Amino acid sequence: MLYYTLVPFLLALVAVCWIHPRLVRIALLKNIVDNPDARKLQRIPIPVLGGIAVFFGAVIGIAVTNAFTDCSSLLAIVAAMMVMLYTGTMDDILDLSPGLRFVIEIGIVVLLIAVTGNSINNFHGLWGFYSVPGWIAWPLTVFATVGIINAINLIDGVDGLSSGYCVMASFIFGVVFLLSGLQTMVILAAVSAGALIPFFFHNVFGKSSKMFIGDGGTLVMGIVLSSFVLNTLSEGSAVTEYVNESFGVIPFTLAVLSVPVFDTLRVMTARIVRGTSPFHPDKTHLHHLFIELGFSHAGTTVCILTLNSLVVLFHWLIYAMGFSIDVQLYAVVIMSLLVTSGFYYGMKRISPEGWIKRFSNLLARMSHIERRGAFLLMQKIVDKI
Repeated sequence: MLYYTLVPFLLALVAVCWIHPRLVRIALLKNIVDNPDARKLQRIPIPVLGGIAVFFGAVIGIAVTNAFTDCSSLLAIVAAMMVMLYTGTMDDILDLSPGLRFVIEIGIVVLLIAVTGNSINNFHGLWGFYSVPGWIAWPLTVFATVGIINAINLIDGVDGLSSGYCVMASFIFGVVFLLSGLQTMVILAAVSAGALIPFFFHNVFGKSSKMFIGDGGTLVMGIVLSSFVLNTLSEGSAVTEYVNESFGVIPFTLAVLSVPVFDTLRVMTARIVRGTSPFHPDKTHLHHLFIELGFSHAGTTVCILTLNSLVVLFHWLIYAMGFSIDVQLYAVVIMSLLVTSGFYYGMKRISPEGWIKRFSNLLARMSHIERRGAFLLMQKIVDKI
């Protein structure tokens, strides 16, 4: 177990610690930065090559681990990650059109399905369905996977949110894969978490070392999380062989992805209702609400990750209480809607004089840890690494 959990994790972590400051210097030298504007929350230009650091760490972890554990089955995923990195980095620098990005994403997903053979081709008892024919499975998989990739991309709005979420998701899926004996996916989860953690600390605490993960990083992690989902839901998956028949793997994966997926659906639906393009950027995401309520970036990240964790915990409780797979799905959907749409519109409509508003203001003030000594100490440490 040590060889395909701790070793790849540490290899990826050390690799990112080494390359991160070098990429910051390159980005500043070449002016590869994210400039502030009316929609963005930063006040100064920030280097935007974090995705390269994460990809570098993950690939180094996989490559070295391959010396003593066969990782050849990850080659297709690594290739897809590389194309997503290239696409996202070009988007960061040149601002590609949404249409071109979608075409590339769809093409890579189709190739990934064809090469790996993994797709959403089994409903595992949901609504009484099991095997799904290819003419349904392929479009469904493409739709779901491209949706996941863009949902991860769209939550990247405050320091630590996208990287913190992906660390959490990698850990949850990694534990499931470890229990199921799916070794290569454990390695992918381990290098993903290991590569993201040092970036997360620089992103949240860094001052001179701060860097954004950029579209390059979010698209890479989107394809990684999509691979986790496909390896969980594909017919004959080791995960479905391991778990109890009454455990809803589809509700489980939806619970892990709840906030990114349901917040993205809410935002895009609201844009369409307003008569604007669903891809037109605005400040209506859940993280924008927390910032509007007065929360710090770190506080916003903690709150959103907590909400997502509550959905995962809620699913486990529903399963433990013996409810059917169908009920598990309905419960996850309702809970996800509550923590995204319900919370967003509820907080927008509360009275400024009510106790809920006063309590949220108290939490918001407490979240500003960047004004305290411990945060400043951590900032000095990460800036020197």
